[in-house]
Amino acid sequence: MTALDALDLALPVTAALWGAATGTLLPRAAHRFSVPAGEDWRKECPAGHPIRGWLGTAHCAACTTPAPTPAEPVAADGEDAPQGPPAPAPAPAPAPLALTTALVCTALALATGPRPELAVWLLLAPVGVLLAVVDFRVQRLPDPLTLPLAAAALALLGAAALLPEHAGHWLTSLYAALALGACYFLLFLVNPGGMGFGDVKLALGTGAVLGWYGWPTVLFGTFAGFLLGALYGGALVVVRRAGRKTAIAFGPFLIAGAFAGLLVGAYTA
Repeated sequence: MTALDALDLALPVTAALWGAATGTLLPRAAHRFSVPAGEDWRKECPAGHPIRGWLGTAHCAACTTPAPTPAEPVAADGEDAPQGPPAPAPAPAPAPLALTTALVCTALALATGPRPELAVWLLLAPVGVLLAVVDFRVQRLPDPLTLPLAAAALALLGAAALLPEHAGHWLTSLYAALALGACYFLLFLVNPGGMGFGDVKLALGTGAVLGWYGWPTVLFGTFAGFLLGALYGGALVVVRRAGRKTAIAFGPFLIAGAFAGLLVGAYTA
């Protein structure tokens, strides 16, 4: 095996290990951020114990097993009792998050190869997975994640642009971040019920990463996000789990579209 072959093998393996390790640390942050808009971030683990920090499992050191799911109340006459507020979603398990992040990082490594921007994609990928999980759970994209994601993407890509062998353009990343953010802001003004302001902030970050590989990649990634969202919404309507006017979390599809655009852009760069 030549040195080049060894490098080609080491990159995806290293990326997979990085993704698995960082994905394992995401459940606590996903649990704490997964609250409806207007509420403070959670300060207790699923079992009700005080919880600190943002990395690790959702259950704290005092927990031995996840909190049991309460049984549904039943009225004395045998009929269902009036329902209270819906129970919060179960805490995310580490294994699915670790597997998802590992697959994302591996795909990015295979597409990008040993170019300096790969380090940027690997650093941003766990944040993207976390944002997708939180938005899917509670339809909320936290500001402490979306805004730093955009700033970090531009700063890290600026550093990558100073290194040899990179395959992107930092100024295009900046212009794409501003352009995509402006487009999503207009969509928000036209239809606030269909486009959340968190999506506008997230578009700054996705625009930055897509713009690295040029405007065709920006267009492809943006279109892919809308297409995936439309297919998901249409599927929910078909199986009668949603109506035509039901709001769905768009953040996961915005992120998935950016991921697809990055893969195509990296392969063709």
